[in-house]
Formats: sequence, structure tokens, C-alpha cells
Amino acid sequence: MTDLPLVRLKNAWKSTHPWIFQRLVEKPEQRPKPGSIVDVVGVDGQWIGRGFYNGHSRIAVRILETDPDVAVDEHWFARKIAAAVSLRRDFLKLDAVGDAWRVVHSEGDGLSGLVVDRYADLLVVEFFSAGMFRHREWIYAALTEQFPGCRFFSFADEHVQKQESFDYRLQSAVPAAIISEYGIRFRADPAGAHKTGFFADQRDNRQWLSERVEGKSVLDLCCNTGGFGVYAAVRGAAEVTGVDIDNDVLEIARGNARLNNARVKFVQADIFPWLRDAGLRGEAFDVVILDPAKMTRDREQVIPALKKYLDMNKLALGVVKPGGLLATFSCTGLVSEEQFLDMLRRAAYYAGRTVQVLRVSGAGADHPVLASVPESRYLKAVFCRVLD
Repeated sequence: MTDLPLVRLKNAWKSTHPWIFQRLVEKPEQRPKPGSIVDVVGVDGQWIGRGFYNGHSRIAVRILETDPDVAVDEHWFARKIAAAVSLRRDFLKLDAVGDAWRVVHSEGDGLSGLVVDRYADLLVVEFFSAGMFRHREWIYAALTEQFPGCRFFSFADEHVQKQESFDYRLQSAVPAAIISEYGIRFRADPAGAHKTGFFADQRDNRQWLSERVEGKSVLDLCCNTGGFGVYAAVRGAAEVTGVDIDNDVLEIARGNARLNNARVKFVQADIFPWLRDAGLRGEAFDVVILDPAKMTRDREQVIPALKKYLDMNKLALGVVKPGGLLATFSCTGLVSEEQFLDMLRRAAYYAGRTVQVLRVSGAGADHPVLASVPESRYLKAVFCRVLD
């Protein structure tokens, strides 16, 4: 095994979390390039692990391997990605459900800084670390081995590139994919002008909810490309209304409805005034879905984000029929499940409604979470009856 650069910690290390922050690391005499593979030793010189080093990032080291005899190389990536695919295909049997699922979920699959989503033959690779970006050819080779003939679209958000100190020009667009999930079809176009992929993390939540909508009126707020609304229409809802402020995604939602011969009324509007007006008109629905976009990635903005969640949930509760169902979601990772449930309690109080929580869930099992990395459990889903 080739000798690797050595990174030494300042303090004793007993955690199993894969992140080691900059303040805990001695500055190497010869600083490796961002994303280089290094060996990590403790203050006493004892070997701790092997992973990516980045002297420019808040996360100095991402531990990948804790066996000193195992090299982190192209064969290591091939094994890890094969194991991730086996979990989805052999254990979770996701091919029987559809062809849109998460292939790699970063820390949950032991690949810190890498997310891969499958949309039929299109694999979308997102880099969250300089290390994964630096070794992307190994990743592509391992994925091609599992999905022969697949297409790739790769990207990294600008804020990630800035934090991790790497530059990645967005590649040219690739054709959209038509995916199937529980027999329902959707267009996924993550490389198109509007970057509309598909939220595979909501698959189990869409399915569970769609089993309870037959003959009912359904309101899908922040509907995006129509996932919940199209499911509801296909599963026999009497009427479905989808509301979103972005007219571009609504055009895609209309296309998704047409793909399934589903009748959905889509409305371009800000949900706050729309809900206030609906309340004044006395409109009410049997099922209301509220699935807004991520509110913040800044810890300093969590309280304002919770206030916004409170306001929109209070308004949404106001248009649920007595005995009806509210499905409310948060994909803001910095908001905990406890905080989200407390927000819902307060929203029900201010709305003057009695809420009975039936189910609390999150993303599907193709988004596994290590017990030592609870922050990777980002999606909160709460299904509740509104009793009066």
C-alpha cells in the first residue's frame, strides 16, 4: 500500500462520526490538495482511519475506512457502491417498485460527500465534498459496473464548491428520463433548464397517502412537479388541486398528469394569500398536503424557518374538513423532528383545530441513516387527522 500523507489530531478521538472538524486537526507540514486521501492518527500517534482531507473546509477530514489494511482506491469504491446497490436491489427489492431510487446516500452508505440518484437509465451524481469530486472517475466506473449502459449527469451546488474549494462547470444537458413508481409515470429532468429531478425520498409517503384518498377532495400545496397530486388522481380522488408559485414546474406537473391520464387542476399562486382567500371563501378539503422546499441551510435561520412553517401549517389546517387528513413535511435538515412536531402542536392551537397524529415518518429506506450520523435524517413527514 502506498504511503499516504499523515494528518494528526489535536485531541483524543473516540467518536464513530465520519466528520472531523478543522479545529481538531493539526495543520500538516505539507498540506495535501483538497480531497486527497490521507491517514489520520491521534495525539498519541495511534492510527484512527483513512479518508479525505480538505484544509479549506470546515470539515477537515471525512473518514472512509477504519481498517488499516484496506486501501481506499478504485476497488474500494467498487465494493462500496456494489454494496449500496445490493441493499436497494436484493434487500429492499426496489426494482419491483420502480426505476427511480437513491443509489448512494452519502454517510448512510459509508460514502461521505456523495449522493447518487437513479432515474431509469439516468444516474444523477451530486458531489458534496472535494474528495468525491477529485475521485469521480472511480465513482463513474463503479456505477457503470452496476448499471451497464447508464447515462450520467453530475453537478455540485455553488455553495458546496465554495466551501470545499473546488470548481466544477455544469455539464451540458442530457435528455430527460421517464420513470415509473408503483405503476405511475413521471418525467425527471435534473439536467434541464429548471433542474427538475424527482423526489424519490417521498415514494413511500406518496404511496401511503394515496391509499386513503379515493373519492375525496385533495389539495396539494407547494406541489412542485405534481408527485402527490398525480398519485391522488390516479388512485381515485374525486378532485385534486395543486398549488405552486413556480409556473415552470407547474408546466411539468401538467405533463406528468397527462402521462397518467390524470385530472388535476394546477394553480400558479403564492400559498399564503391563496390559503387566506380560500379560508374566506369557506373552501375546505378532505386531504391537504403541505410539502414546501427547504427553508434554510443556515443554523442562524432555524427560528425564522420554524416561524414560516408555523404560519403555513396554521393556514393549511384552516382548509381541512373536520375529520380530514393533513400531511405536512419538512426537508430542512436543521429542523429536528421534535421541533417540527412542536411547531405542528402550536399551529393547531393557533388554528383552533384538534390534531390527531397518525403516522410520523421520513425518507424511504433507500435513504439509510447511520446511528452515529443522525443529522443525515433530513425529511420529516407527519400525517394527522383534524378532528374538529
